[in-house]
Amino acid sequence: MKEPHPKLKPNVDKRAEAPNFDTLTSPGELVRGDRTRDDFFDAVLGLNSPATASEVAELADRGVDAAREYLEWFERMGIVTQLTESPATYERNQSYLNWRRVQRLREEYTTEELLDFLKKESKHTEVLAGEFEAETPSEIPISKHAAATDQSIEEVWERLSSWKTARRRVTLLERALTTESGDGADLQSAV
Repeated sequence: MKEPHPKLKPNVDKRAEAPNFDTLTSPGELVRGDRTRDDFFDAVLGLNSPATASEVAELADRGVDAAREYLEWFERMGIVTQLTESPATYERNQSYLNWRRVQRLREEYTTEELLDFLKKESKHTEVLAGEFEAETPSEIPISKHAAATDQSIEEVWERLSSWKTARRRVTLLERALTTESGDGADLQSAV
């Protein structure tokens, strides 16, 4: 076997020194480097209002050209919807994301498990509706309710957020339990 070139052999003096860990690339940067699609997907999931490719690129900490490519791809897949052309603005397609959640629920849980989850979440919504004496969370003015019940605004907001979340879960669970072929994602919940 041939000896490696001297430049490829380890330097014995340098091997005796401890490595400078501060100069090494952090694990987060190493992992992040191969997740461009995931970075853009996370950015899109975080959108609460329409955004340009530049804004999505900033959220993903990536380049604008890459953002444009991924946004076009996400639009073809149905994950985002393009609203305007110049400048191109996109919004998250919540209907598509709900459909995906329903599909995942169907894949990961049995009908019995889904029914148990639905019972629990339905009960939770009933309790919160009784607590607020209202049909929906949107009927409750946060600051007014906080003052009337001697609660902090944060406490009221957290309870209303919990109620909204439980209602969304009920809707998704009901859709997952429909016997349709999977096209029932457009059905509206009674809650």
